[in-house]
Amino acid sequence: MIHSISGILKERTGRFIIIEASGFEFKVAIPLVEAGGLPQAGEMVKVFTFLHLREGGADLYGFLTEAELQLFEALISVSGVGPKSAVAILGTAPTEQLLGAIAKGEAGLLERSSGIGRRTAERIIVELKDKVRPTEGGMVEMLEKDIDILEALVGLGYSKRQAQTAIKEIDPGLDKIQDRMRDALKKIKR
Repeated sequence: MIHSISGILKERTGRFIIIEASGFEFKVAIPLVEAGGLPQAGEMVKVFTFLHLREGGADLYGFLTEAELQLFEALISVSGVGPKSAVAILGTAPTEQLLGAIAKGEAGLLERSSGIGRRTAERIIVELKDKVRPTEGGMVEMLEKDIDILEALVGLGYSKRQAQTAIKEIDPGLDKIQDRMRDALKKIKR
């Protein structure tokens, strides 16, 4: 995976930026709220990235902070929320505000995003309320072991929905990733 890209900001066009790094130019989709934090064209920039592979191509999403990247990854782990919807959500407000809305169960801020209705906003709150919270320095804390389990189950050929359902049913008393993975596999095979 590409964790971050540092290079010269060549161009800013709406929801995309072009970064030149080591002779390559990368087209990176960014949330609209981040556009104000970008340097001018011709200056150095660093973005944390998420590479989304899809049928017929690949998309690269960029974020100015790791906290935004982590919230993006948490959002796409929710059933029915894809990368474009997650970027739209991140484009509505700063990360701290979004985390606060999720923690307080306030769906209104999430609903401002293009393509996010009441049901999806409520699903995001239900699924992430106990998994994502702000920490000092604005970082997002999520049960990383559950993200790893989700990726492992999808890598084994299970659908994202099957994996998410199994993860929700994992015994909350299990702390070690191996035990949580074993329990998820038991749940998914039922």
